[in-house]
Amino acid sequence: MPVPEGDSVFRIAARLRPQLVGRRIVSGELRSGGAAGTSLAGWTIRAIETHGKHLVTWLDPGFALHTHLLMQGSWTVTRAGRTLPARVMSAVRVRAELDDGASLWGVDMPVVELLRAAAVAPALDHLGPDPLREDWDAHEAVRRLRARPQRSFVGALLDQRNIAGLGNLWVNELAFLSGAHPFDPVSVVDTADLVARAARALRLSATVPGMYQVTTGSSRRGHAHWVAGRAGRPCLRCGTRVIVRAEVHGDPERRRTWWCPSCQPRRG
Repeated sequence: MPVPEGDSVFRIAARLRPQLVGRRIVSGELRSGGAAGTSLAGWTIRAIETHGKHLVTWLDPGFALHTHLLMQGSWTVTRAGRTLPARVMSAVRVRAELDDGASLWGVDMPVVELLRAAAVAPALDHLGPDPLREDWDAHEAVRRLRARPQRSFVGALLDQRNIAGLGNLWVNELAFLSGAHPFDPVSVVDTADLVARAARALRLSATVPGMYQVTTGSSRRGHAHWVAGRAGRPCLRCGTRVIVRAEVHGDPERRRTWWCPSCQPRRG
């Protein structure tokens, strides 16, 4: 059940860079967002970077395309002479034909924002430190988590203002690995240890072949996650039935949550 989290977007950027960076756009346009209808022809793709779940495509001269996949968006590159299936075309939000004949397609993206280069940093300023960036600041992540010690474990880690890039899968798995009940205060665990564990997990998933969103160490089907997606099945550690609590619509702190009541007893 891999979902678009910080490690997902990091891997997407790594896949796109060799195909896109340095290429000039010969035709194309934005089909969504406030800049819908803007032609991309004549611009050059200078760099691609990520911050948490956000992807920034730097464009010369002096602009950047900020996108967010949420749960459904995707980036696709087709070879020269190829295109997307007709059934997908209505969902295209970004089209860019490159000078080597390949084409970049942004499909079904909820966030497509064209920014001047100087506006990128302010637009992403609300995000917390990202373990996958060179400017990762573990001490700042610890400070932000400790600022609201009574906040629930899952609520604190889902908040992108504390650590950028952790989504529902990682938050549930980190709760298990920390021995924390997901709705106990985040202060029941050592915050510095938690931040270090989260950073290691994201980096492993983002960079090691075969370990994408594998939290148990085993990529075998049905054994890649300790609790996420395992409702009603035995805990891989103790055999107790894994519990799930349904998502509360409109509450970002109450997404679908899984835990083992034996390995993660209430402490708070």
